[in-house]
Amino acid sequence: MPLIIGLTGGIGSGKTSAAKFFAALGAELIDTDAIAHEITQPQGAAIAAIRKIFTEKFLTEDGALNRKEMRSLVFSDSQSRRKLEAILHPLIRVEVARRAALFTASYGMIVVPLLLETGGYRGMIHRVLVVDCNEHDQIARTVARAGLDEQTVRAIMATQLSRNERLQQADDVITNDADMAHLRQQVDTLHRKYLDLANKS
Repeated sequence: MPLIIGLTGGIGSGKTSAAKFFAALGAELIDTDAIAHEITQPQGAAIAAIRKIFTEKFLTEDGALNRKEMRSLVFSDSQSRRKLEAILHPLIRVEVARRAALFTASYGMIVVPLLLETGGYRGMIHRVLVVDCNEHDQIARTVARAGLDEQTVRAIMATQLSRNERLQQADDVITNDADMAHLRQQVDTLHRKYLDLANKS
């Protein structure tokens, strides 16, 4: 089994950009957000349970998850958020395990926004990589990228571990507080480290 890295970080920290750089260097990636999108498309594996628990109101006309409606609900109601997570997380983990078993590169990477919050991947990964930045940058990037207002972004951040808590659990840290060249440089350094670790394992 290859070395498997769990990549995480708060919303807007730059996880996706870092992951793309790792992929360009040859790392195999599994993106749990992408899997979540797949299973909440029309006829997706999660749709029947979402319909049963949350009703048709939270589905679009074509039968996909209505993300805007659901986001409004789960970030204002923690009980609803836990119900949604209870549907999605087990399905996502099964698919992650299936894909990880197919890894052939020296090391693979599982991108999980709530890696440390759920604890569901601990038995699958060998190291935790946290992409870190300050809260001001998190908010500004997410507002610009996702078109969410600051209040919504702060509500999402409130459901995640604090910056310090994430850093305390990290084996490796990328500090994304400058430009893309700085981010790429840190990825390059860790790529060499992971190749070395993979060769030793």
